[in-house]
This record gives sequence, C-alpha cells and structure tokens, in this order.
Amino acid sequence: MAKKVKAVSGDTMSRLNRISPLSNFLFNTLFTLLALMCFLPIIFIAIISLTDNNVIRTQGYQLWLTAETISADAYAYLWTQRQTILHALWVSIYVTAIGTCIGVALTTVMGYVLSRTEHKLNNFLTILVFIPMVFGGGMAANYVVTSQILHLRDTPWVLILPLAVSSWNVTISRTFFRSTIPDSIIESAKIDGASQMTIFTQIVLPISKPVLATIGLFLAFGYWNDWFQAQLYISTDNLRSLQSMLNQIQLNVDYLTKNPTAMLTSTSDLKKNMPQESVRMAIAFVVAVPIACVYPFFQKYFISGLTVGAVKG
Repeated sequence: MAKKVKAVSGDTMSRLNRISPLSNFLFNTLFTLLALMCFLPIIFIAIISLTDNNVIRTQGYQLWLTAETISADAYAYLWTQRQTILHALWVSIYVTAIGTCIGVALTTVMGYVLSRTEHKLNNFLTILVFIPMVFGGGMAANYVVTSQILHLRDTPWVLILPLAVSSWNVTISRTFFRSTIPDSIIESAKIDGASQMTIFTQIVLPISKPVLATIGLFLAFGYWNDWFQAQLYISTDNLRSLQSMLNQIQLNVDYLTKNPTAMLTSTSDLKKNMPQESVRMAIAFVVAVPIACVYPFFQKYFISGLTVGAVKG
C-alpha cells in the first residue's frame, strides 16, 4: 500500500513539474531575447565607434550604420596612439594576470583554513574576515596605510595588492570547502602521513576547479575594470592601465596631448581633428571585448561555484 501511495505521489509530482510544449517554447523565446539584450550594449558601443564623429555631433547616436555614416577614424586615431595604448593595455594585462594568480592563491588558502573546524582560532579568524563585509576602514585610512606605511604609491603593487583579497571571495571559498570536501578524505590523508600542504595541493585543489574559476573570474573582472586605484595612487603615465587612460579621456579630451607620441601640436588642433565620441566608444569596446571572451571558457565552473551551498529539489 505504501509503495502504491509513493508511486501515485511520484506520478502527481511528475505531472506538476511537466510543462506544455507551448510554455516551453515561450520560456525559451523569452530567455533567448533576454540573452540577446545582454549583447546590445556591446553592439551599440561598436556601432558608435564606427560612426563618423560629425554625424554624432549633428544627428546624435545612430542605431544603424550606413555608407554615409560609417567611419573608421576612431580606430585610425587609436592606431596613431598605439604606443601609449598598447603600453596601457600591457599594464592592464600584467596587473590582471598577476593579481588574479595572487588573489586566487591567498583566497583559497584562507578559505581552506577557515573551513577546517579543528583549528583553535577558526571562530576568531572567521569573525575577523567577516567584519570588513560590514564595516570598512574608509578611504582616508586605506590611503594612509597604502602610501605612507606600505609605500606602494607609484608602484605596480598598488594596483595589485589592495584588490587581491576580499571577504566575499574568502566566504565563497570557505563555503565551498566546507560543503564539498568530505572530512573523511582529509582524515584518511592525515592517517597516511600527509601534511596540510600536501593535502591542500594534491587532494583539495584538484577537486576545487569550480571555486577556483569563480574566484578567478571575480578577481579578473575586478582588476580589468579597475581605474580608481590608478587615479588615486599613480602619478606616472607609465603605470596607468587602459581603464585609467579611458577615464582620463572621458574626463578630459586633452589628456592624449600630454604623451610624447601625440601627432598633433596644440589643444585646439586636437579638439578639432580627434573623433572624440567615437574614440571613447572605440576604447570602451577594446576594453570590454578581451574580458568578455574569457568568460565562455570558464562558464561551467563559474556557475558551479556560484551554486555552492544551494539546496537541490
């Protein structure tokens, strides 16, 4: 009797969870449209970057390109500034790569330590990590520590170290290790004589690809899109990232006249000849495309890492 009731209950749940072909089609269409809408900003930026600057000034932004409105002047101008832009791009790539590697290493180590309940200071360290999520030290304190105590001003490390570790990423890592790594595996390795470093590097990390990809993407996005650190601590153009240079151009069109590779001789000539709006969009497009191309390769692990601790129905 119990088996029959269970079977009936299972059939009822199956019917409730089933959707009609029409509903399936409508939901697929809806989510396809939503996914396409995510690409609209990138497409719009690309269209503006290929629009003649005179057309933008007289007619505004255009949603479509025609033979009369299309122009590659923005990218031609960027090509004349290739030394400055390529150097800034190299700084962004360097900071993103080094910072992501350091950040992933520090975050996973901290998360693993906090996930082991046998450590005596586990609760104290957990509270210490949680506090910055609620209370911050403030910009003034951060500036004093970074520039006056650590003396990181005008060094590449000022773009890397302040963003390397965050309480949010440590919490994600801790939750993953606590909910995914069985204690029996750790205990078995200890019985076999493995050290904590051996357990972490040879047992824990190989099965932690989802959280590594998740934290890595969070850090990479943060480093790649960051411009505030450079604006605050960098005074030399040689250490400015591509995003910082883009922000300078948005705030002041005259910025490119300060570099030695400028092709124009005066500020008035620059404002007259440089395709201002389209150049801004062209740089924004150049900034957005590389990091957007990275995401599909880590999508599977990224989604798995974000669903850590989720309740399965």
